[in-house]
Amino acid sequence: MSFNIDKQTLDELNLLGKFRTDSVYHLFNRVKTRGGEHLLDHMFRNPLTDAAAINERSSTFRNFQQAGMSFPFDVQQVNLMREYLDIRGSNNTAIAMAGTFVRKMLASITRDEAFKKNVQGLQATIVTLNKCYAFTDSIRLPYGAYTERINGIRTLLLDKKLEKLRNIDIYQSLSVQTIGYYNHLLKNQFAAQLEDLLQFIYEVDMYIAVSDVARAKGFNYATALPATQNTLLVEDLRHPCIDKAIGNTLLMDRNRNVIFLTGANMAGKSTLMKSIGIGMYLAHMGFPVAASGMEFSVRDGLYSSINVADNIGLGYSHFYAEVVRVKQAADAAASGKRLLLMFDELFKGTNVKDAYDGTLAVTEGFADYHACLFIVSTHIIEVGEALKQRKNIHAVFMPTIMEGSRPRYTYKLEEGVTEDRQGMMIIRNEGILELLGS
Repeated sequence: MSFNIDKQTLDELNLLGKFRTDSVYHLFNRVKTRGGEHLLDHMFRNPLTDAAAINERSSTFRNFQQAGMSFPFDVQQVNLMREYLDIRGSNNTAIAMAGTFVRKMLASITRDEAFKKNVQGLQATIVTLNKCYAFTDSIRLPYGAYTERINGIRTLLLDKKLEKLRNIDIYQSLSVQTIGYYNHLLKNQFAAQLEDLLQFIYEVDMYIAVSDVARAKGFNYATALPATQNTLLVEDLRHPCIDKAIGNTLLMDRNRNVIFLTGANMAGKSTLMKSIGIGMYLAHMGFPVAASGMEFSVRDGLYSSINVADNIGLGYSHFYAEVVRVKQAADAAASGKRLLLMFDELFKGTNVKDAYDGTLAVTEGFADYHACLFIVSTHIIEVGEALKQRKNIHAVFMPTIMEGSRPRYTYKLEEGVTEDRQGMMIIRNEGILELLGS
């Protein structure tokens, strides 16, 4: 089953984007090969929804991180091997030999580059196979599913025909017969196996790159729990793309599946919600998360409403766009799926009275879906008083500390509903009233 997430949520959490230097994808994109990048992209677009598969992948990342190895392959040689294998040869040995002889003759008569590239590709394949054998022979990971993967590649490289190829001296001139024989062997009999070996190299590239980021950033790995537990416990959670970010600890479960979040503008509510969403998404990928520890029940999907904009093309006002987004979330929750849904500043596009009534009604409505986890933030702190009787709604806030007439933000969650009302003070501090008066 696929993980449900839409474009708005992906954009709001800034998850994807190879060329966006502030995206989560860019943070982890330290791979060296094109195949490694394709694999990284696939994982980012396809989070897992099976707890065992998630824990298996995160365990592999952790094992690579503990091994602390560098990527052992020559990227240029891997690329040459890739190009060499992509040029398919004849499945007839005699025709393959004849084709190699013709290419050599053309190279001597017309300076055709095909034969030279063929030889370079075969040499690169020999180099890469030897590096792969040395890697699989030396790497020592704790026993697990990826140990079997490594052993399978090593067994392939011990095949007598490939072992003979690996022992060829690439600095000695190769005969046309030898080149033709291995062209046929590698591109026919061993085509599928060598394709799998290249995929293995790309996997190693990706595992090393991502685990290196985890080590450098101090990230850790989450533990996936069965969906029915409906639990999210995260310690010292941070936004992965913000240096020296302040961490927060959060607990949600079936007895308090709704977080009601209040705080002043710039207090950190939106960043906290993005941190939770990003952490949950990365955890479903089996990737390292910006936290000291994390346990989570697997979700069917993730939806957010943080930066809702009006839609001129459809004739939607900001408020109507918010209403449409809440309706989409309500439909998803009512479908029976186990989701994480986050709403930042519900109904800020309408008047205070309607925003109060709407925020209260929607939060109470969401609270009835005990299979989902909800986070709702608002400026309208009076809603918190009306929600006190709901035992499964947990109120927390991001505080503002006034130092004279200047606000300071701790970015640390506290229990309860904020009483901060510094809006007019900030307006006065900026001298707006004086400018208008003059």
